[in-house]
Amino acid sequence: MDRINPDACLYITDAVCPMTFVKVKVEIEGLRDGQILKIKMNGGEPVRNVPASLKQEGHKVIRVIRNEDDTYTVFVEKGGLG
Repeated sequence: MDRINPDACLYITDAVCPMTFVKVKVEIEGLRDGQILKIKMNGGEPVRNVPASLKQEGHKVIRVIRNEDDTYTVFVEKGGLG
């Protein structure tokens, strides 16, 4: 598996929807197009909704990894439409 070097990291395991996406949106707005954000979040609603919402905003979800502690790590590249 290729190693992804993120430009920023966000841990939102303490947040619940819809605040999960709000926090991600604020963080990704601070990045330049093409930069990568690493997000650690809980399963369930956050991992279903956040990646889908990011795609709708024009960003590229590079990888979603399920961690051993039942959290997920999502790597997203900021797109020009976000």
